[in-house]
Amino acid sequence: MGGNFGQGATAIKVLKSVVMRKRDNGIAVVSFDVEGTLVTTDFSSAIWFELIPGRYSRRHGLNFEEATMKVRQAYDSIGDQRLEWYDVQYWFTRFDLGDADIAMEELQPKVQYYPDTKDVLKQLQNKYKLSVASGSPRPFLKHLLRDIEHNFSSIYSSTSDYQQVKTADFWSAMCRDLGVDPGQVIHVGDHMQFDFVEPASIGIKAFHLDRNRESGMAASLQSLNELVPLLADTKK
Repeated sequence: MGGNFGQGATAIKVLKSVVMRKRDNGIAVVSFDVEGTLVTTDFSSAIWFELIPGRYSRRHGLNFEEATMKVRQAYDSIGDQRLEWYDVQYWFTRFDLGDADIAMEELQPKVQYYPDTKDVLKQLQNKYKLSVASGSPRPFLKHLLRDIEHNFSSIYSSTSDYQQVKTADFWSAMCRDLGVDPGQVIHVGDHMQFDFVEPASIGIKAFHLDRNRESGMAASLQSLNELVPLLADTKK
């Protein structure tokens, strides 16, 4: 369940400042969001909008369309600023659907990596410490990262590890745990607020990834391949 906040003047101003800021050679960590960045949303969409409504329909004797409407109304009543919104077991318990992890295992084939993901990780893994910084709970990440987890030296889930979305406080805590200054971290992700505005506000060199060119911001990256030369520039 994803979604970006509206892009206002603040986001534009921060984005320009990140791109134009004089770069140094102190980058130690390259951090990645997961869904919409490394992994497509196919797996999550199947869980939120196929699996859960399907099980809800059978459990409560509704047709799929009726069940989908009820489930979506419940999602909307929580919203993405609350932790429950991200917790699949919360929804399975709320709807009396059983064990979420067993159900998610059935959908493992739905996990799909973007074409640039594995190649970019391979290029960077021996040059930088690679990290995951995701809002997805760890039960989700277990499935989403199964084939690429070996590339990362650390994995952070803001919702599971810090009981919050990816606010500035989360980013500060992550940097402390990594033992680096924010200016030594580059992060890339597709959520304008949580992957760009919030990390950039504490000094992380954040890049917004807009694979479908929906934000209207020319400075956003469209592919992870664009990150590689930007990292090379930090060493000049």
